[in-house]
Amino acid sequence: MPNSGIAGAGIGLRTPHVQQILADESLEIPWLEVLADNWLVEGGLNQHLLMCISERFPLVFHSVGLSLGGTNTLDADYLNKIKSLKQACGGHWYSEHASFSGNNDFKVADLLPLPYTDEAVMHISRRIQQTQDLLGERMLLENVSTYMSCKHNELSEGEFIAAIAEEADCYLLLDINNAFVTSVNLNQQLQDFLDDVPAKRVKQIHLAGFHQKDDYLLDAHNHPVDPQVWQAYQNYIQLNGNIPTMIEWDSEIPTLDRLLQERQIAADMLQFNAKSAAGVGRCA
Repeated sequence: MPNSGIAGAGIGLRTPHVQQILADESLEIPWLEVLADNWLVEGGLNQHLLMCISERFPLVFHSVGLSLGGTNTLDADYLNKIKSLKQACGGHWYSEHASFSGNNDFKVADLLPLPYTDEAVMHISRRIQQTQDLLGERMLLENVSTYMSCKHNELSEGEFIAAIAEEADCYLLLDINNAFVTSVNLNQQLQDFLDDVPAKRVKQIHLAGFHQKDDYLLDAHNHPVDPQVWQAYQNYIQLNGNIPTMIEWDSEIPTLDRLLQERQIAADMLQFNAKSAAGVGRCA
């Protein structure tokens, strides 16, 4: 991907924070991720506000409604609306999930994982290629949280994601929280997944908080990032270099100041990693 101008730690643009972000000219946020679905629906947020935000902050676009793993024809109208809005705002890239979220007849309230099979690799890769042809650029594919294993799996999740990225020639959005949630729920090793994912294709990282249930973790995005996720993130960037990183907080949304405090933790880790890589502060 050409130099995009996206670097450092950003946040997800959420409805309760829009007016404050626009009103506070002193805010210094390297970039924002826009959940496109919030700005496309009838009666949704005023796109004029987004244009105003785009004049001050670099944006990347994300969505949850494409259902790349589905079997119905891709929703070209939905994609064209995202493309148009992204172009109007100067958005740098677009990402979606490796999941099924419904078809023409119904929508599910979650991002459901696919079976990790060669057939599924070819199916979703074709749909990613169609998406990329329509957008005129390569997209980013995100891993989702899972709560049970499919008995038909032929690959690990990391192998599945890697195979799709190679077949579709797409980039990846690595969600380390999702990967951690999956590793705990399925009693797997997080590092195995991270090792299988081709780091050279990872163009963005998501960090978020989960909710601890009785015997599993729920990917609720309603808490601060867990210390174990922070540690996995720190290890990952130490090994693979600084990658644009964004804090997701989608429910029980905190104040903007609290969200920016969480962002600052990621920013500090990226800064420390950059200095360490450059040899700053090392003993002779």
